[in-house]
Amino acid sequence: MRHLIPGLLAAGLALAGMAQAQALDDGMVKLETADDSRGWDAVGKLVMGKQGFCTGALIGPQLVLTAAHCLYDKTTGVQMRPEEMEFQAGFRNGRAVAYRSVSRAVTHPDYRYGATDKMDRVSGDLALLELSQPIRLPSLEPFETGASPVQGDAVDVVSYAQYREEAPTIQQACEVLADERKALILTCSVDFGSSGAPVFTFVDGVARVVSVISAKAEVDGRKVSVAVPLAEALVALRAALEDSRADSFAGAKKVTVLSGGTGAGAKFVRP
Repeated sequence: MRHLIPGLLAAGLALAGMAQAQALDDGMVKLETADDSRGWDAVGKLVMGKQGFCTGALIGPQLVLTAAHCLYDKTTGVQMRPEEMEFQAGFRNGRAVAYRSVSRAVTHPDYRYGATDKMDRVSGDLALLELSQPIRLPSLEPFETGASPVQGDAVDVVSYAQYREEAPTIQQACEVLADERKALILTCSVDFGSSGAPVFTFVDGVARVVSVISAKAEVDGRKVSVAVPLAEALVALRAALEDSRADSFAGAKKVTVLSGGTGAGAKFVRP
């Protein structure tokens, strides 16, 4: 694929919203009302401290999928602490359906934020966040995940972005221009803040997350987006999360009760 010039999407700054118009350029539609957003509230704004925001999607009651590069301070190149992040599920017009802090964050083992080649930075650009508390609401069901799309398939993208950060937008019937093992080229329109946005396919009326937006790009002067296929990568991501949990458990200090374990008196523990 010649003349592919990706520019990785940084977290978008929280700027003033655009005029109240539902229909946007490139066939995007703003999901401004509860009726508009029905079924999409598991997509949320991922606020990254003072760095701005990305987009994330709930794929389990306590798990959010996003892009790995969202987790890094673009000035220092240092990965942000989980407690600096907040997931705002179904955020629109100043309020979210649910707010959760992040307790754990892992990136795909193949991801390298400091890679010199920009396409190398797209490879493995996935992260999994564990929320401090699960989100269990009847109106907010986590999305299923599915097999990666192939060239010619139609996909939808739901995202927040610069100038449309007050409500998510959906772009339907984008097309997969090219598919490779590590990246997909899509006709979907993305901008700053769209990083981490879920890419959906529909099978039997069920929306499944099949990819994650990583970058905006150009092909022979045409604006496109670059996304990371999810199917194989999600296995490695879940394993990385389990390893992180295990490391935390192993690093916890063992507490030994010396007395008072069954009585009502004072308890003393060995430091």
